[in-house]
Amino acid sequence: MNHPDTLEADYVITGAGTTAMAFADTLLSESTATMVIVDRRAKPGGHWLDAYPFVRLHGAASVYGVNSQPLGQGAVDAVGLNRGLGELASGAEICAYFDRLMQQRLLPSGRVTYLSRHEVGADGVATSLVNGQRTRLKARRKWVDAARADSQVPATHGPRFRVADGVRCVTPTELTQLTEPARGHVIVGGGKTSIDTALWLLEHGADPDTITWVRPRDAWLLNRACIQPTLPFAHGTLEAIVSELEVARDAASLPDLFARLEARRLLLRIDPQVEPTMYRCATVSEAELAQLRRIQRVVRLGHVQAIERDRIVFAQGELAVPPGQVHVHCSASGLPRAGVEPVFQGERIVPQYVRRCSPSFSAAFIAHIEATLESDDEKNALCRPVRVPEVPLDWLRMHVDSAANQWRWSQQPALQDWLRRSRLDAFMGLFEQAGRQAASEGDVRWAELQQRLRDARAAGIKRMGELLAA
Repeated sequence: MNHPDTLEADYVITGAGTTAMAFADTLLSESTATMVIVDRRAKPGGHWLDAYPFVRLHGAASVYGVNSQPLGQGAVDAVGLNRGLGELASGAEICAYFDRLMQQRLLPSGRVTYLSRHEVGADGVATSLVNGQRTRLKARRKWVDAARADSQVPATHGPRFRVADGVRCVTPTELTQLTEPARGHVIVGGGKTSIDTALWLLEHGADPDTITWVRPRDAWLLNRACIQPTLPFAHGTLEAIVSELEVARDAASLPDLFARLEARRLLLRIDPQVEPTMYRCATVSEAELAQLRRIQRVVRLGHVQAIERDRIVFAQGELAVPPGQVHVHCSASGLPRAGVEPVFQGERIVPQYVRRCSPSFSAAFIAHIEATLESDDEKNALCRPVRVPEVPLDWLRMHVDSAANQWRWSQQPALQDWLRRSRLDAFMGLFEQAGRQAASEGDVRWAELQQRLRDARAAGIKRMGELLAA
């Protein structure tokens, strides 16, 4: 075997998804570093390239992507179930956005080399999946493990249950390609993919009474109306932040906390009679929630063990299934669940969340810290990982950890200036802009919200810590 050629750069970034692109974009802007980006897919975009064709962002496009380039038009949707809220970019739009970023910004800089369709081994050698050519990668400064954040989707991660011969079990992508009508549909899974699939079926005329939803766990969902990071929604967004703190301040217990969050429509659930045991940062609009509640045939018998021709076998029982059903596999894990570890590890950087539910911002922030500070201890002090959520308690944990990071950042004037200018941060610049507008218009309501924030912030965060410790 021939010895591989060597390719050197200051940083070797494994992965070309959202985390990698946001990191590389900021490093390009704030340093003179060279980079190699290596990924097994043919184009940049990560899991968005594998996702089903009707996938959309669950949150506003205005705070997704990279710092240097806006995503979307900043529009408000005029039709559909997201009507009246900030536009949600489609998967195709996101893939095109990252491809333009690579072709029109990163590569033309002359400081980025992109190896697509390559697998990187533990020995640091990248092997082409096209012709087998091997290239040894050498990072003069750091390896950046951005592939760690790669999400799992049904198209790339098949079902973990047995499917008998003759059973129609498809991915959401395959669902859109079926040419024969089905007598009914069985959705397997309780996360974002299953929500999207249920809404797609209803949008395309499926009778909700012909849909069976196998939902082993129900989830708390964020109300999308409360997370609108643009100026027309500034009052509502600040109201939601203040309300979260007030609810925490006044909560007598964890059950009381979630009851109060639901009462203020900050958190939502599909079935008001079922206590959620999952929280994954997914969002819905109130209109989407109303549609999801039309599906009444919900099965909660644990995880699926097997799908037979006439029945589904669960951990806690069986369900007879009439003929002619199409089963839709929506049970891939989604967000990665690796445990937290230090972000800066000598010659290795492991990007993780540093703010709740904010992958793009977190990666850009970590790149900024890498470009401007020297000591790993100092860097890690400002980049304490915020664990990817899985259970309802993580809503609380993410708040506490994010607030602690935010306080540390507030002690750094230069960092505050960067946050103010960051497109992906949105909130600091947004609220300062809204404050200036309110002052010029004599808006008393904005001043009242600011006073409520001052009154609730310290007590609310303190009580969150107490509830978490309990």
